[in-house]
This record gives sequence, C-alpha cells and structure tokens, in this order.
Amino acid sequence: MKSIEVKGTARTIAERSSEQARALKAIRKNNGVPCVLYGGGENIHFTVPADGLRNLVYTPHIYVVDLIIDGKKINAIMKDIQFHPVKDTILHVDFYQIDENKPIVMEVPVQLEGLAEGVKAGGKLALQMRKLKVKALYNVIPEKLVINVSHLGLGKTVKVNELNFEGLELLNAKEAVVCAVKLTRAARGAQAANS
Repeated sequence: MKSIEVKGTARTIAERSSEQARALKAIRKNNGVPCVLYGGGENIHFTVPADGLRNLVYTPHIYVVDLIIDGKKINAIMKDIQFHPVKDTILHVDFYQIDENKPIVMEVPVQLEGLAEGVKAGGKLALQMRKLKVKALYNVIPEKLVINVSHLGLGKTVKVNELNFEGLELLNAKEAVVCAVKLTRAARGAQAANS
C-alpha cells in the first residue's frame, strides 16, 4: 500500500460546546480542517490545511497516512470523512492510528480483470461494488482487489462468498453481488434465435 504525508498542528478542545463550535468554525473559515486521531490511547485533536488533504481524499487509491503532527510522525489510516452537504467541502476527518500487530478494517477498491465469456456473447459486465471492506494487518492489505471475470457467463454473478484473498477477511455481506454479466437486448435476441 502506498503512503502519503499529511502535516497537521495539534489543537486544544474547549471545555464548553459553544466555545468549541466557535473554534471549529474559525478553523474552517481559515481554510483548515479539524481532525481527530483515534487508536493510540489518548485521542489527538489537530488541524490540517484543506489543501493538505486533497491528494488523500480525491483519489481512487488507498493510502497509509504518515501523519506529521507538530513534527511527530504517526502511521494512520483515514477512517471517516464528513463533507458539507451543499458546498462539498471537507468538514472533518477521523484517522485511526496503526498498530503493526493489530488488524485494521479498511475499504479496498475492486478491479475486474479479463474478458468475461458472457460479454463475448453480447452481455454487459457491471461492477456492483466498487470497494470491499477487509480486515487484516495493514501491511497485508493490497492497493486493490483484483477479480478475474473471464469465466463469467451470461446472467452470472460473482458474490462476496466466492472470493478469497490470502491474509484478508472480507466483511461485506456474503451474498452481496460484486459484479455481474447482465443480459442486453442484443444478447436476449441472440438467445431467442438460438433456441
């Protein structure tokens, strides 16, 4: 898995919620994003410039994040992100500190490989799940999950319970469809002509 560096500055949390709300508003007004790092005992609250998150957030890739908070480096993953409902700006990001001996849960992009038999017969390949949720040690998690679909016939699917990746535990519903070869009008017409 690739890594990306994100620099931040620690911030203190106000006692009263009204003061805290004002502080968060001021951070966002100055083009900052309030963040929290969990998983390392005590939670660390910090601020990152909005531009410093662009390459981490607006990408199809997944990363180990090298968080640099006031000069101290911590390995983490991005756990959750909140966007403004109208402007689509980043409001808040949660990170989770990586422990090399504890498994983490992460969503990994799916990549389909091969030309499906059903597509050759006129069907259309549809990717239903762009990411799968996995649980594993962080150094085992791949950048993407490659699924070979060349055996997939017309009207056939690949479900989560049919997949197996070494060292990874898949957490999605077992019967969830990851991809399918759907019948098109042309394929239906060809099937009717052959029968």
